[in-house]
Amino acid sequence: MTFTPTDYNAYDFANRRHIGPSPAEMEEMLRVVGVSSLDQLIDETVPASIRQDEPLDWAPLAEHELLARMREVAAKNRVMASLIGQGYYGTVTPPAIQRNILENPAWYTAYTPYQPEIAQGRLEALLNYQTMVADLTGLPVANASLLDEATAAAEAMTMAERASKSKARAFFVDADCHPQTIAVIRTRAEPLGIEVIVGTLDQLVPGEVFGALFQYPGTYGLVRDLSIEIAALHEAKAVAIVATDLLALCLLKEPGAMGADIAIGSSQRFGVPMGYGGPHAAFMSCKDELKRSMPGRLVGVSVDARGNKAYRLALQTREQHIRREKATSNVCTAQALLAVMASFYAVFHGPKGLRHIAERVHLNTVRLAEALKAAGAQVSPEAFFDTITVEVGVGQAGILAAARHRGINLRKVGRDRVGISLDETTNADVIARVLDAFGIHEPAPEKVGLGFPEAMLRQSDYLTHPVFHMNRAESEMMRYMRRLSDRDLALDRAMIPLGSCTMKLNAAAEMMPITWPEFASLHPFAPVDQAAGYTEAIKDLSERLCRITGYDAMSMQPNSGAQGEYAGLLTIHAYHRARGEGERNICLIPVSAHGTNPASAQMAGMKVVVVKSAPNGDVDLEDFRDKAAAAGDRLAACMITYPSTHGVFEETVREVCRITHEHGGQVYIDGANMNAMVGLVQPGAIGGDVSHLNLHKTFAIPHGGGGPGMGPIGVKAHLAPYLPGHPETGGHEGPVSAAPYGSASILLISWAYCLMMGGEGLTQATRVAILNANYVAARLRGAYEVLFMGNRGRVAHECILDTRPFAEAGVTVDDIAKRLIDNGFHAPTMSWPVAGTLMVEPTESETKAEIDRFVTALLAIRDEIAAIEKGEIAAADSPLRHAPHTVEDLVADWDRKYPREQGCFPPGAFRVDKYWPPVGRVDNAFGDRNLVCICPPVESYSVAAE
Repeated sequence: MTFTPTDYNAYDFANRRHIGPSPAEMEEMLRVVGVSSLDQLIDETVPASIRQDEPLDWAPLAEHELLARMREVAAKNRVMASLIGQGYYGTVTPPAIQRNILENPAWYTAYTPYQPEIAQGRLEALLNYQTMVADLTGLPVANASLLDEATAAAEAMTMAERASKSKARAFFVDADCHPQTIAVIRTRAEPLGIEVIVGTLDQLVPGEVFGALFQYPGTYGLVRDLSIEIAALHEAKAVAIVATDLLALCLLKEPGAMGADIAIGSSQRFGVPMGYGGPHAAFMSCKDELKRSMPGRLVGVSVDARGNKAYRLALQTREQHIRREKATSNVCTAQALLAVMASFYAVFHGPKGLRHIAERVHLNTVRLAEALKAAGAQVSPEAFFDTITVEVGVGQAGILAAARHRGINLRKVGRDRVGISLDETTNADVIARVLDAFGIHEPAPEKVGLGFPEAMLRQSDYLTHPVFHMNRAESEMMRYMRRLSDRDLALDRAMIPLGSCTMKLNAAAEMMPITWPEFASLHPFAPVDQAAGYTEAIKDLSERLCRITGYDAMSMQPNSGAQGEYAGLLTIHAYHRARGEGERNICLIPVSAHGTNPASAQMAGMKVVVVKSAPNGDVDLEDFRDKAAAAGDRLAACMITYPSTHGVFEETVREVCRITHEHGGQVYIDGANMNAMVGLVQPGAIGGDVSHLNLHKTFAIPHGGGGPGMGPIGVKAHLAPYLPGHPETGGHEGPVSAAPYGSASILLISWAYCLMMGGEGLTQATRVAILNANYVAARLRGAYEVLFMGNRGRVAHECILDTRPFAEAGVTVDDIAKRLIDNGFHAPTMSWPVAGTLMVEPTESETKAEIDRFVTALLAIRDEIAAIEKGEIAAADSPLRHAPHTVEDLVADWDRKYPREQGCFPPGAFRVDKYWPPVGRVDNAFGDRNLVCICPPVESYSVAAE
């Protein structure tokens, strides 16, 4: 027998690990779709007029090769003891949290908890986070996180403008705020016509501003009571905002006790690595009367169908997907995974543990200050928590270099001072090395007192809820984390077929490097020569993304998709202004656009003009042409999504771009649907001037239960000079995020994805995503109408199922979504872009078996609807209306008009490994009428159960 070597490559990551269907399964699927090959399907789906000529041609790396490459790059970063501060601190991530949360796909592959019945675990963790923030800041309402401290400050400024009774148009910013915070506030204020006044507290004139932002403790360390300034602002009907530090508040008087209206900050030092800038969860809390103006997500407590306590996202009517340009903000991606980490850090340590850590950090800082003073150094301020500043005169460069030589980074302050911020990781050895850099060899004193007046000591209790007083044995902590994750349905359990959200594989090899200390422990403002590994990774990723998109330059700063939209529009605005065309302020946006699009345009100072959709879902070209002409020389931009929000490659895209350019506008192409384009179509080659890329969609960063995300923007060469800058790295324009490269550490995930897939693998992923969507559409033909298709009867990477006809039988899209939970699936995107529909996106990572299971579930649901249509059962009595079914339903007395088996084990559901939702259908209206946004007392659970 002649030996024939196999052509199977076990290390082919793209085709053996990332892409779900096997070649044989693809052949079966293509037959169902009705084409002879994948090439034929793509030709029938993607218009030839927009296809790219040059293929993506870089070779792929196997998983083990990728990890070896990552090790080489990581070794080029130099991790030192970072005492730079400025809002970023070394922290100890408890190993139990690192392994069971950050590195656990049950937590990092979950989606935003819009379906609360299958998200009770992460909603509880986020409610713990809100309770922690509310307690520590002394304000009663907190949200479930924002992007970073600087953007939280900017959100607080616009929130203050909405809430203030003052008629002033200026906003005061304490000069003692972090420089990046001041810069982001200036960026946000300029297009909104808000005057920003930066000054010292004695320069604050309360009657001339609608609000003010203070830093507490200050960026250079100062601790001071702000009660007098806050009272003066209130007298002038202005709003007081305090940017603060949660660890400091374990010792210091809280902002609420000073009368603050809003508190913001970062929870990074609660166990979340610095990661060269992120991701980290920012926080915001406020007085009760301001809660409906608060941006971002708010977790609230409601009840389910049996009256049991259940968590949900509250007051969603404030959000951008509902209010569009009238929304409180464009916040879409939050930092849920990092907020969960920070909340578990507080549960893990409890109030006593946090107090111990805060005292240790503070007393170490006092020891260092006393040693410096004893040697004759001038140390300020007199009252501090963890940060001091030392006068060094002309010796500044020498001191900084001496510290670096000893493995320590200090902060350069002005021309003659050095800033030193201690943290949880600082030990006696680090203090000794700092003193040695100053030429001081006497040890720091052991016995010291407080570094601030006793009047500034916190008097109130915090973290009093029982969840923060659990037995802290690791066994108990591990089980608590497991219990919460078991309540959720994430991508590690089942397909999450969300249209426009692209819930694809987040491979283990892509995730592993982000927790390596060489990447995780770098301060974002560390000297550039210490971040050579990051520089290489970011440069290479940028170049590959430019090749993929057809753009000439990338900004990696925006740390969410909505931030990317905002940054792209600001870039367009700056371009027009530089050309003397600052009057251009009209933005044309199709009615079907993501809700973040009009919200972002409003934030960028643009006037939104809505363009109609044609009956087939395309942009109405005549309406677009008329409105572009009417805008004339005031046309700034159009924002379109491609392929369209309806899941179709519109043939008219080049014409839309041509019309926009003819009137002097710029074309913004929303990158939400880039998963249908990679390797096939370049937005920058079909007329786009700028696009953001959702790296947490197309490029494999996991959703993390609602964040983190990254939304870098690609631009054509003429816009490149107007990309976001940063105080630490320069640039012509202001920053949109706190760190120069946003959430830099998770860029590594997308880089790893591009390297392992290779150019051909990325293109094949796009092709299979289109195949999977068309297979779903073909399998469901006759049971559900697919609303929009291209001219040749094909959908792109997603399809919209019309469930509106079932309303005649009393069946709602909600009923279908909740019934899918019984089958073990997250619902597709509901009622968007068309109310009463389901938008399905299977992605390339789903296997044929999982897609078939999903189709089986939808067909069984259709049969249940048919039974209602035939009069065999009333909609109110059907399993659709009672879904989802819980274990409590299973064991309770069964008085329903359908069999127990049908209700609890519908077709498509696993029997042995069935997912059981922890609560029944959640009452949203009850939760909004009875708003509770912190952990309710334990006894309230038993009352609800009775």
